[in-house]
Amino acid sequence: MTQTTDPITREVDLAITGMTCASCSARIEKKLGKLEGVDAVVNLATEKATVRYAGDVTVEDLLATVRATGYGAEVIDRTPAPRRRDLLVDPSRGTSERGDLLVNSSRPGGVAHAVSSGDTVSPDDTDSSVHADSSHHTDSSVHTGSSDHVKRAVARQEDLKRRALAAMVLTVPVVVLAMVPGVSVPGSPWVQLALATPVVFWAGWPFHRAAAMNARHGASTMDTLVSIGVLTAYLWSAVVVLTGRASTMGSMDAAAGEGAHIWFETATVVTTFLLVGRWMEARATDRTRDAIRGLLSLGAKDVAVERVDPTTGATTEVRIPVDQLEVGERFVVRPGEKVATDGTVREGESSIDTSLVTGESLPVDVTPGDEVTGGTVNRSGRLVVEATRVGSETTLAGIARLVERAQTTKAPVQRLADRVSAVFVPIVLVLAALTFIGWWIGTGDATRAIEVAVAVLVIACPCALGLATPTALLVGTGRGARLGILIKGADVLEDTRRVDTVILDKTGTVTTGEMTLVDVSTTGNLPKDQALRAAAAVEAGSEHPVAGAIVAAARSRGIEVPRATDFLSLPGAGARARIKDVEVIVGRSDLFERVPREISRPTVDGTTVWVGWDGEARASLTVADTVRPSSAAGIAGLGKAGLTAYLLTGDHDRAALNVARDVGIPAGRVFADVRPQDKHAMVADLQSRGRVVAMVGDGVNDAAALAQADLGIAMGTGTDVAAESADIVLLRAELPAVLDAIELSRATLRTIKVNLAWAFGYNVAAIPLAMAGLLNPMVAGGAMALSSVLVVTNSLRLRRWTP
Repeated sequence: MTQTTDPITREVDLAITGMTCASCSARIEKKLGKLEGVDAVVNLATEKATVRYAGDVTVEDLLATVRATGYGAEVIDRTPAPRRRDLLVDPSRGTSERGDLLVNSSRPGGVAHAVSSGDTVSPDDTDSSVHADSSHHTDSSVHTGSSDHVKRAVARQEDLKRRALAAMVLTVPVVVLAMVPGVSVPGSPWVQLALATPVVFWAGWPFHRAAAMNARHGASTMDTLVSIGVLTAYLWSAVVVLTGRASTMGSMDAAAGEGAHIWFETATVVTTFLLVGRWMEARATDRTRDAIRGLLSLGAKDVAVERVDPTTGATTEVRIPVDQLEVGERFVVRPGEKVATDGTVREGESSIDTSLVTGESLPVDVTPGDEVTGGTVNRSGRLVVEATRVGSETTLAGIARLVERAQTTKAPVQRLADRVSAVFVPIVLVLAALTFIGWWIGTGDATRAIEVAVAVLVIACPCALGLATPTALLVGTGRGARLGILIKGADVLEDTRRVDTVILDKTGTVTTGEMTLVDVSTTGNLPKDQALRAAAAVEAGSEHPVAGAIVAAARSRGIEVPRATDFLSLPGAGARARIKDVEVIVGRSDLFERVPREISRPTVDGTTVWVGWDGEARASLTVADTVRPSSAAGIAGLGKAGLTAYLLTGDHDRAALNVARDVGIPAGRVFADVRPQDKHAMVADLQSRGRVVAMVGDGVNDAAALAQADLGIAMGTGTDVAAESADIVLLRAELPAVLDAIELSRATLRTIKVNLAWAFGYNVAAIPLAMAGLLNPMVAGGAMALSSVLVVTNSLRLRRWTP
């Protein structure tokens, strides 16, 4: 076999388990990056690593490296689809030589096919045999299904839910016994010990496990701080109770009575609050995966394929699952059905609604020889389509791939608490050790030295820190919901802080996304209402979006639409019907023998049809996607806030420039005829030039750009896929809500930072008191409670936030 001197670059997706914070994903990236020829991107939110590797490195080497770092790893299986033999793939770009958007196909083991620039990919390459080189293969032992990964994620979320709920139930009585003055229960210390034990060791196990894992690699995170503080508080309290030295009174009253102080309430409260936060985070993480699932669910589930009987030559239709459809096969698409896959029309004429995939508001008329895209909807005539791309090579699958890749390559935002704790934890440990040594040497009393050192560790565990982010996020998102703004998580807030550029999709975002009658022009003395009445009578029998706009306009004006008979659809041209024995035609101008000069050309932009009878056009009707009334004010608000607005659309130049003019966007910042992957590429290009980009859209075609952007904002009136791909969802379909969302997010972020500063500031101020042995248990308990109250109060100020 001829050997190539250039190493073949391969790619594999790994499902990573055990990550708890941004430092975990960074550590895995660093370890994998040390392998020669390996480039890895690890995403904390999706719990997945995308690894490109070359040379002698194998998938097993990658898995072993991740596992040696202390995390679980398995290969995510991607099922390949048949490819055309004449399709050449450039692995560096993920596109064919003719520019088609493709998805890297993979083996059952999840390793992307390695293809040199001159290789031809054939259907035979989809088996589990060797690819271009027999030395590069995938061991079936590493195969796993992506569905298994999803099941594990759901199971983890349910596990966190159980732990959080159990911790809440057990923590409430501990807090009451310890913190409420005058509450006295026989054997209170023993009751607290019994209730706190399962909270600390069972419910809090994820934190202890993560702390131990980080310690093995010489690192410290928020989990380390929590684990040390919780275990120290619990173990000291348990020793005090078991030796019979515990106060028989509540912790708040301990200073007035006899006995040593116990800290069970600190251990349980911190564990419970952080568990609830971790559970909420897991739920948010699962929602990020819904974007991919939603995209793939948009396609047809089965398809009617034409099969020729070799004996009789007769053609019959056989309905099969869409994943069995092969390139070159012909399939039937009836009115109202989705196009099963990308292909070329071979028979029939129709109108295709492409808004779901391309975002274009106007339907596209197709005839034999025209290309159609899988996932679009056939509105009128019967079509026979020849499949040209199937499975992972379709446009819809390509958009899904772009969304997934954008989510994976998006840099994770490292939490402020983790950054601080990386320094704070080692300092606290050193201070506690120095405190113990100093008091032991100074007093000669080891017990007293231990007690003071424990006080340092306990006071260093920031009780208010567990409230800092969840309370501000809860209040901020609650206020946003009342204003029609849904914020998905704390990481989103930090993304809004640096945004300087806003990219706006046109259809459904700046405009209404619905066809509306905008002009009626008539000849002679024909009243406009009469022309609209005749056109609506004919169009009432059509399912075309233009027809729907005409009928809706007639009804909104109170025009009584007469009943038409002998309706006949003219695919790609219009329709005809009889009204009181007069044949009326609605459609293109070439359907008429004569079109008067005064109505021969549209007076406004949009889609124009003509209505007439006896061979002569009597009126023209124009429908268009209209600009939302609030869009101009929204653009102006963005400009005043220092944000630069761009307009993107899959529509033609003329329509885009007219909308931009109406809302105040300069022509130089308008981009028309943009495909979904072009939107994604433009966001990436602006980011590469140092811009921090917010993308605002509403359609499937916007999903990849929404995921790629630093901040994705989706109109709630759009598709579910767009909403799942975005960071913020606007229930108010108005552009001023975009600026409101950004400003509210920034206000919530500022509140979180103030809360974190107070939580850590309390600890920094209290630690010297603890080291000096001046920490009175009652004062410490009151200070902890006050710290939490201040954090909550500061968060509640967001309830009064106004745009």
